[in-house]
Amino acid sequence: MEDIKIYRNIGFTNPVMIAGWPGMGSVALGAVDYLQKKLKAYKFAEIKVDPMSTLDSIVVDNGIASMPAAPQNVFYYTRDPELIIFKGEAQLPAPGGIELLKKVVDLAVRFRVSRIYTGAAFPFPVSHKEVPHIYGAVNNKLLLEVISSFGTSPMEGGHISGLNGLLLGFAQKAGIDAICLLATMPQYAISLPNPKASAAIIDVLQRILKFKLDMKEMDEYIKEMDEKMSLIEDRVKEVLPIDSPELPGARHLNAEKPVPPYIVNKIEKLFGEAQKDKGKAIMLKEELDRWDLYGLYEDRFLDLFKK
Repeated sequence: MEDIKIYRNIGFTNPVMIAGWPGMGSVALGAVDYLQKKLKAYKFAEIKVDPMSTLDSIVVDNGIASMPAAPQNVFYYTRDPELIIFKGEAQLPAPGGIELLKKVVDLAVRFRVSRIYTGAAFPFPVSHKEVPHIYGAVNNKLLLEVISSFGTSPMEGGHISGLNGLLLGFAQKAGIDAICLLATMPQYAISLPNPKASAAIIDVLQRILKFKLDMKEMDEYIKEMDEKMSLIEDRVKEVLPIDSPELPGARHLNAEKPVPPYIVNKIEKLFGEAQKDKGKAIMLKEELDRWDLYGLYEDRFLDLFKK
């Protein structure tokens, strides 16, 4: 059972909450983590979760297996601007994830949060060189005018999977306005951190909430990742189409379905096994379908059966 621990009693007046969990490209969590560090926000509360409710794997170190630590879910605060920043360390499956969302919203209600912002990745078949475009999803149609005034396109349809998306629905039930900012990123790199997409979300938040961050460290990280992306993209272009579609107004069926790193590693392992034993291809196909990744790996999968 989740339990909120309050370490400091903060006299908030009209706070805004920015929340993020891991997802594709670490887009939301990357933005929230940078905000917390650069604003020097202080920890004031956290949600303790039952470790047994979060388990989906075991930790192995030098052949020794042990139970993993429970993921942290921490609230930070800053006075100028007046923000509550929430960082969730892991996407929790139901029912643990549902209970966690309820606690996050309970704290927002307790401190009279006026609006909640979160983020997500929006994968497209684009080059990493493209400037990320920001889409928005809101839980109150009056907020569409807000996001449009800052150059954000409304997401026309589809789904936002994971806790970053579900937060909008739980906030709506509690009577709190909420906005999810979705940054486009290369479809071929969903398992890699994408600081460029995180920075695009931060840019919109800065303009909406009227504060300014030192982005030098983020810019350096972007440059570092761009160099890695260039090498990867050159190889990807050999098997996957990469173009520049007209993004504003485009539809996407699943804007954010988090793929844990261990799943990416598992898929790579299954590819290796399937090369030696074609019988393993069935397990590989099931795993790709489970995470809606078959389209991304289709050519590589079919290559397994070429002589």
